[in-house]
Amino acid sequence: MTAKKAITEWNDLKGLRSTAEIAIPADPLDRVLGQEEAIELAKIAAKQRRHLLLVGPPGTGKSMIAQAISLHLPKPKNEIRVVNNPENPERPILEVVEESYILEENISKAGATGELISPDKAPNAVSERLGYLCKNCHKYSLYSERTCPHCSKSKSDIGGNTNPFGDILGSMLESAMPNVSLGKDKVTTSRRNTDGTEEMIVFERAGEKIRMLDQKTLEKRRELDKTSNQKILVKLDRNPFVLATGASETELLGDVRHDPYGGHTNLGTPAYERVVAGSIHEAHEGVLFVDEISHLGNLQRFILTAMQDKKFPIAGRNPQSAGASVKVDNVPCDFILVAACNIQDLENILSPVRSRIIGGGYEVLIDTAMPDTPRNRAKYAQFVAQEIHMDGRIPHATIAAVEMIIDEGKTRAKADNQPAGLTLRLRELGGLIRAAGDIANMEGAELIDVDHIKRAIKRSRPAEEQIKDKYGSYMKGLSKDVSESQKEKSPYYMHDEHIGDQMFN
Repeated sequence: MTAKKAITEWNDLKGLRSTAEIAIPADPLDRVLGQEEAIELAKIAAKQRRHLLLVGPPGTGKSMIAQAISLHLPKPKNEIRVVNNPENPERPILEVVEESYILEENISKAGATGELISPDKAPNAVSERLGYLCKNCHKYSLYSERTCPHCSKSKSDIGGNTNPFGDILGSMLESAMPNVSLGKDKVTTSRRNTDGTEEMIVFERAGEKIRMLDQKTLEKRRELDKTSNQKILVKLDRNPFVLATGASETELLGDVRHDPYGGHTNLGTPAYERVVAGSIHEAHEGVLFVDEISHLGNLQRFILTAMQDKKFPIAGRNPQSAGASVKVDNVPCDFILVAACNIQDLENILSPVRSRIIGGGYEVLIDTAMPDTPRNRAKYAQFVAQEIHMDGRIPHATIAAVEMIIDEGKTRAKADNQPAGLTLRLRELGGLIRAAGDIANMEGAELIDVDHIKRAIKRSRPAEEQIKDKYGSYMKGLSKDVSESQKEKSPYYMHDEHIGDQMFN
């Protein structure tokens, strides 16, 4: 297999047959095209834990930058839990547990799992009572098989049933409750050790195996049972990147689930088990990414409070819910906020939020084009290789096809008033690469070539352009597709079709 080559200048592509030979950088920030200032600030944000506001149009790499920041952060060190409060169940106790304690806890849990053995290694009496060994033909089968597959006798008399009508009653029981497995779930016995002492042994069902728990294991399990009245809200082993775009209030801030039994001691679910963390808590020690942050409206003020205090309570948010009176105070939410918006939405971001970002971070305007240089052309070739790799369903492209994609990038930059540049609106360009790859795949081609790119450019045109080609103008196309009543109501329909077409040019 040919070693892949790192591309830094356009001349580096000489001698390469396709993008399959181009190395993809290990650092996600090095995979972002252009955006030098944004990348520099992203590295600072990751190291110094600063907030970022990325301003620019869709498809220019904002979410990719946010994800890359999270991969530059150290692994989380804390796990967040809630514990039952016996004195006041509606005020669960918050626990922030460090990594070292969790590692010790995991070692203890490993010692409480017992030993898995096959049914034929357990005492016959135990295997019979657990439902693995048929007492009629003395052959083994799964306990879930109520009738022995070897002798076709019912297992309903397992466990010492001496009823002479056991077979009849067992068959009736199987018919009435087909999902109930017969036999015991657990058998307790004892054994004598080599030193003459006697210890209790418990055998439990464990699928195809039997779990054997000795005295030492049982003691560890009892210790763990004492801490069973707790719930993990935010795990230690978690993704440091949390996407909160378009989140609802409960998704963003957490909630306490409703209990139809009102948390009744015997019927309901305890309050601590119904507590649910929000995105701001899941992003603790990581990145909270909110694209189109202005669309959150008044929820921005809660993000502001969380940024200021680095902790935020979780409470029941529905006043009609049984969880309305439950509250957990001071839940940690020390995150890096990476927010994004379009230029026209800047005025809809709350001023205190922008002030907090500027006071503890940076605002950066995302570029829509980059200079057409040999280095940036090499970056374009790397981008093509990345897109093909991420898609995973299309072939690689020839270097000639890459050159045509670069030409398309220049054309799109001109349309964006950047006459001497290469477009950085890369989502649409990625769609072009996939469209060309789909054509190549359908034809069974080994590589994407120039002809595939040409046809993909035509196929990936916006719907408005397709309408103009078919009907002569956008408004003529609209007139073919709407009724007279719709024309009167539609704010987009104009009798002067030339004025209407100007709106879509």
